Amino acid sequence: MSGTLPPRGYKKEDTEKRKKWLEEKTGFHINEVGPDDPSELRGVIENHVGFMHLPMAVTGPLQVDGTFAKGEFYVPLCTLEGTLTMSMTRGLFLTHLSGGIKTRHIKQEMSRSPIFIFNDIDKSKPFLEWIDENFESIKREAESTTKHGKLLRIDKYPSQNSVILDFIFSTGEAAGQNMVTIATHNACKYIKENYQIDSGYRYFIESNFNGDKNPAYKSLLLGRCHYVVGSALIEGKYLRRVLRVNAQEYFDGWRQSTRGSQEAGIFGMNMHVANALTAIYLATGQDAASVVENSGGIVSYEVRNNEDLYATITMPSITVGTVGGGTRLKQARKNLELLGCTGKDSSKKLAEIVCACALALELSLGGAIVTDEFASAHARYGRK
Repeated sequence: MSGTLPPRGYKKEDTEKRKKWLEEKTGFHINEVGPDDPSELRGVIENHVGFMHLPMAVTGPLQVDGTFAKGEFYVPLCTLEGTLTMSMTRGLFLTHLSGGIKTRHIKQEMSRSPIFIFNDIDKSKPFLEWIDENFESIKREAESTTKHGKLLRIDKYPSQNSVILDFIFSTGEAAGQNMVTIATHNACKYIKENYQIDSGYRYFIESNFNGDKNPAYKSLLLGRCHYVVGSALIEGKYLRRVLRVNAQEYFDGWRQSTRGSQEAGIFGMNMHVANALTAIYLATGQDAASVVENSGGIVSYEVRNNEDLYATITMPSITVGTVGGGTRLKQARKNLELLGCTGKDSSKKLAEIVCACALALELSLGGAIVTDEFASAHARYGRK
């Protein structure tokens, strides 16, 4: 066990031990890359005055059998919450003992949803028909602004005297929020120039229908960016060894938490998926504000074989990329390299790693609540 998990401790020599341990495990050396040159920050931040250095940890081992993520990973985290890294490590170790976590990448769709406003409700139906008839031309105009974005379809939602057009793109290795904005804007200009009616009409590039940076049931149902599901079958002996709880006790505790979530009207059905998302997003150069729309994961548990725990998670919205934005910052790039998340399908691989880590973190917290160790763990590790 001591060789499987990162060495503990808060001293400088403990940090060096962990770096050496990580290098032995992965062949990858974590070194201090220093701050990025301000001239490289265009497109990332404006009015730059300095750097806020966040502490970075490593957690693992994550054993995953995914559509794109396969094998063993050691995952970088940036967080200011004591116990988070230790808890995720515990969950990852638990799943590792039982054969790891299975993930499946369902789809990748990023959207932008302009609204077209007419003077009368009679104008909507002909507009819908024109959009269908001219889809190929609209697609060509949208894709002319990007090398990697592909317009998959336009979903149409008539409402009163307006129509929302939800432009659905595949964005390659980029998260793609800016990509789809620019592409959709070009498509809207083409529509405005070519669809003519006597009474006139106008459009806004965004109706807020797509749920960008907002918790939305539409995203929970249809997905936005990467849609990933994950599962793990935890053997009863490891559940008792690592979490000090049996499967029935765990299930009963989760059922009560679910009741509380329903009564409070909590979006999604999880304890703290947002914690896993934020820590990995900050470490890998993602847009951390996307956590608000990505945190609606749905977690569920079953007792199997009388003593085993079957854990599942559905994360329909994971907004990550491996090119563009903050992913080009030096430390973020090194962290993506540590995960092997560069090149073709690397954004899908990263999304699966995020999903697996979120499930591991949920498992650990659930155990701490059932055994009444939640408060004592924070008292011990969440304070100086």
